[in-house]
Amino acid sequence: MGPGQGERDVSAPPYHVVVVGGGIAGLAAAWYLGRDGGGRVRVSVLDGAPRVGGKLSVSEVAGVPVDEGAESMLARRPEGRDLARAAGLGDRLRDPGTLAAGVWSRGELRPMPEGSVMGVPADLAALARSGVLSPAGLARVPLDRVLPATPVTSDVPVAAYIRARLGPEVVERLVEPMLGGVYAGRAEDLSLDATMPRLAAAARTHRSLLEAAQEIRDETPRDAGPVFTALDGGMGTLPPAVAALSGADVRTGAMVRELRRTPTGWRLTVGPTRSPEVVEADAVILAVPAAPASRLLAEDVPGAAAELARIEYSSMAIVTLAYPRAAFPGTLDRSGYLVPPVERRTVKAVTFTTAKWPHLREYDRDLVVVRCSIGRLGEERALQRDDAELVAAAMAELAETSGVRGLPRGTRVTRWGGALPQYAVGHLDRVARIRAAVAAQPGLAVCGAAYDGVGIPACVATARTAAGRVLDHLDPGGEWRHDGRQPQAQGA
Repeated sequence: MGPGQGERDVSAPPYHVVVVGGGIAGLAAAWYLGRDGGGRVRVSVLDGAPRVGGKLSVSEVAGVPVDEGAESMLARRPEGRDLARAAGLGDRLRDPGTLAAGVWSRGELRPMPEGSVMGVPADLAALARSGVLSPAGLARVPLDRVLPATPVTSDVPVAAYIRARLGPEVVERLVEPMLGGVYAGRAEDLSLDATMPRLAAAARTHRSLLEAAQEIRDETPRDAGPVFTALDGGMGTLPPAVAALSGADVRTGAMVRELRRTPTGWRLTVGPTRSPEVVEADAVILAVPAAPASRLLAEDVPGAAAELARIEYSSMAIVTLAYPRAAFPGTLDRSGYLVPPVERRTVKAVTFTTAKWPHLREYDRDLVVVRCSIGRLGEERALQRDDAELVAAAMAELAETSGVRGLPRGTRVTRWGGALPQYAVGHLDRVARIRAAVAAQPGLAVCGAAYDGVGIPACVATARTAAGRVLDHLDPGGEWRHDGRQPQAQGA
């Protein structure tokens, strides 16, 4: 009998599952397969890059380990923290020193209004105090309470709905920079359902968006703890720790060029065209971005391939600068600030990394590390500049907005081409169609940032789902331990 067709002889060789992609989603999938496979699953992870981790990477700037990609993860979703603890990194989880952020608006650095929900204000007094909006823009916001309802019967662009309720300035100066920081995308195109699910749900039951935002804010427990958490040593230390924990055979420099269905499972073609390697698998998990997943599925799952090909990705660069403390006038009491596209500046977001994450000061108390993010969807020309030009743009930004003087002690430019999937209108339906097409193929699953969220916990959650689907195929009786429980810390 083939895989999934009956009870497996415990003396038989273990099932072979191949995970394509060695980012955090693929490595987490390998971990879940190993944990829940009851010793009857052999896992291989194949990645074409020279290292594991995908967009999670850390390197030193002026002697301080600073992340090149994501510097933190949501703390209020358990998947990321639990995986870190399972990988033996629980004692290195760190809380932020401050999350007070700003917005560069109308020629000044102003505080982000307190109580906002993804840029949507929940407190009109705080919005007025911030000064982010013009007097006319501020006067438009409370009309939301008296305007007729804006019907939301299907998915709509974020900008269209919020503009109808609160006016254009809330979109331009609060929501746009927030979405630009998370997705490097634009509110005119992004899906309300996919990027703001709680507000989208409220939009279908509340006439007033202000009241919906207030309700969401009030539902958050006051003792919920910090929104984000980081790792001492960098989030880039998580992937290699998970790779080691998984027990999988992890291969880098192993590009998967072709995936084809066979009578008993799947066949993968790996490596260069002139000397290809064939790998046979009982099941496969694709943990790669949408474009390579589309190419691999084109022959056997054309429906999913076509939908995946429609998911756009944006590119960005992160310029990291390390200054002596004396270069900054005054007190660094903010975690950073966002820059709305309407301001027409090169830098879209700035993080005062050593203020946000105080544990980094232990490396050098006289050093201030700053990360400047550049690039949104449609702004690829800004990224065509060479590294020196991007560094100069970031330095000029800090000089104007924060009064920084002098030269940094260290700089680093990290470019992420095609980094962030764009959750366009209809994204959730598209993902449902992709998963339905994939589910029709026994022993196949997908996971990663293209589906249910771009953050680390969301990616880990998709990995757990993918691993569970594969194990259900290999063991339809459900006797293995793949019940969706969270990973246990080492030694627990």
